[in-house]
Amino acid sequence: MSFPSRIQAGAGGAARRFRQSRSAGWRLRRQHMTKYLISFPSEAMVVAEDDFPAVVADSHAVIEEAKAAGVYVFGGGINEQVEPVQVSSDGAVSPELYPGSQLKGGFTVLEVPTREQAVEWARKIAVACRCAQELREFQYDPAS
Repeated sequence: MSFPSRIQAGAGGAARRFRQSRSAGWRLRRQHMTKYLISFPSEAMVVAEDDFPAVVADSHAVIEEAKAAGVYVFGGGINEQVEPVQVSSDGAVSPELYPGSQLKGGFTVLEVPTREQAVEWARKIAVACRCAQELREFQYDPAS
């Protein structure tokens, strides 16, 4: 029996820790990993113009580290030059947003086994971005 077949057959509990990678091959994973949102509002990033290239390089290095670790799901910065719209259940598009709704800045979604690991990744991103990060946990959804 091949190694992946043994994993799928439940050999020694390893089946809980493996799954097909988004790229290629196999990687370690717990059965129900949790997704976390790590984010900051754009106002929080106060960086001198001369320091900005280092911030970009450092933040990209952390994202590459997360990708290499197999925990990166998605991330980016909100384009604040493009006005948001609200799309209603009937398909109507309006510039009116929910009261108090403000989503701007940068965010990263990671999938890790423990909150402690999520906190550690948030710390790495905070150091790279030179600003505090907010950490939120997504509710478990077996379809996602």
